[in-house]
Amino acid sequence: MRKRMVYNHREKHFTERTGWLRAAVLGANDGIISISSLMIGVASASDQNATLLAGIAGLVAGATSMAAGEYVSVSSQYDLEQADIEREKRELNETPEEELQELIDIYTK
Repeated sequence: MRKRMVYNHREKHFTERTGWLRAAVLGANDGIISISSLMIGVASASDQNATLLAGIAGLVAGATSMAAGEYVSVSSQYDLEQADIEREKRELNETPEEELQELIDIYTK
């Protein structure tokens, strides 16, 4: 019977920290609160046309801001995933037995 080797090899992957749901919820919340606050402020100080114009301007500005923010977020996530891939390649070359055991542990637990 072959003796099973146990490795205490626990590595941290950056991709475990990507919070797409968090970003979506915070973004939606920010957009709703920002535009609502803008509309209330303008409505209390001016007429309907100014309120409508401020709402449209706020919507366009918010959408542009969120698009740019999401682009940066996705780019950062991609960079983190590429770093994980490079780390795994290096570890496969340096410690193939530990990497094999890591896979065994992942798929048998």
